Amino acid sequence: MFRVLAVLGVGYVLGAKAGRKRYEQLVGTYKAVTAHPATKSAIDAGRRKIAERVSPDPELVKLTEIDSQTTVIEPETRR
Repeated sequence: MFRVLAVLGVGYVLGAKAGRKRYEQLVGTYKAVTAHPATKSAIDAGRRKIAERVSPDPELVKLTEIDSQTTVIEPETRR
């Protein structure tokens, strides 16, 4: 959904006949929205969620201790 909106936005900016003034207005609005703390936290949360899904490294969980110096770990199974 975000890609569609981004493509539409880029198409509008590139095809707009309103000129430089409208372009500057759009850029200013974009910067104001993306600089807002709520937007930043939402973007960060989305990135973390995507990174967790596509991460090639499985998380490790502690299973049992063999002795006081050795710990056995294995990849966590995804649910």
